[in-house]
Order: sequence, then structure tokens, then C-alpha cells
Amino acid sequence: MEKRLQQLATELGHALLSRGWQVSCGESCTGGGVAAAITSVAGSSDWFGAGFVTYSNAIKHQLLGVPLELLDTCGAVSEPVVLAMARGARQVAAADIAVAVSGIAGPGGGSADKPVGTVWIAWSTATTEAAQCFHFSGDRTSVREQSVTAALEGLLQQIKNTV
Repeated sequence: MEKRLQQLATELGHALLSRGWQVSCGESCTGGGVAAAITSVAGSSDWFGAGFVTYSNAIKHQLLGVPLELLDTCGAVSEPVVLAMARGARQVAAADIAVAVSGIAGPGGGSADKPVGTVWIAWSTATTEAAQCFHFSGDRTSVREQSVTAALEGLLQQIKNTV
């Protein structure tokens, strides 16, 4: 998995540099894994300025501006919340594109509605937003690694789709 992340992060860096873009991220269940993958690439300071690990709802609200009402009504692992996280990470960091991840990596914390492995990922630019729900399998480490991979793949796709 490590080699794949390095490859994705390198490709992401090239795509961002070619557009003169900056990326940021808002992370919960990945605990900084997206930022770690991005910054593993030499020269990443040219396209990455900030990442936010917002594990608690209070910090999601305080740092990224996620409305408390959304957190209360939808829960942290939801489409509206990750969209707000991505938007907030992009705006606070003055980035061109951002990704946000919130999920249940396990082994506990799941429910019938949101079992372990449920992860929402969102991507935000000034003109487009997208979110996707994933249902990953495996242990905590595996769910987190799959989440980081999906986040990076989604960033690349969003960049390619933005003219």
C-alpha cells in the first residue's frame, strides 16, 4: 500500500503544480494520513500548505466551520459534514482544492446505520463539490489506508474533471 500512496501523492503533486494549485485536507478517521502521504513527496511545500486533523466535533466546528446543527442532526460521518469539512479546509488554508475524510475505522464505534468501515470523503474547489460514501473492510489500519488511497484518487479525479 505504501508504494501506491507514494505514487498517488507524486502524481497529485504534478497535477497541482501544472495548474499552480494548492491542496489542503480536513481529516478525522485518517488522523493526518492524507497529509502524511502528500508531504512524503519532496517539494510538496510547493502545493500543500495546511492539513487539519479534526477528530472531535467541537474542533470540526471551531477550525473548519462545520455547523453544529449538521453535526447534531447528521453525525460526523455523513455527506453534509464532510462537504462542510472540505469547504472549510479549502477556505481556511486558502487552497484551490481540498479533501475531507470522516469515518468509522473501528474496531468499535459502528452502528447498524454506520458500520465499521463506513467512510465519507468529500472534495471541494471554488466551483465544484463532490462526496462519496465508502464501505471498506479489514482492521483499523486497513480502513485508514483505504481511506487515504480513496482520498488521493478522488483529488486526482477532481483535478482532471476541473477545466
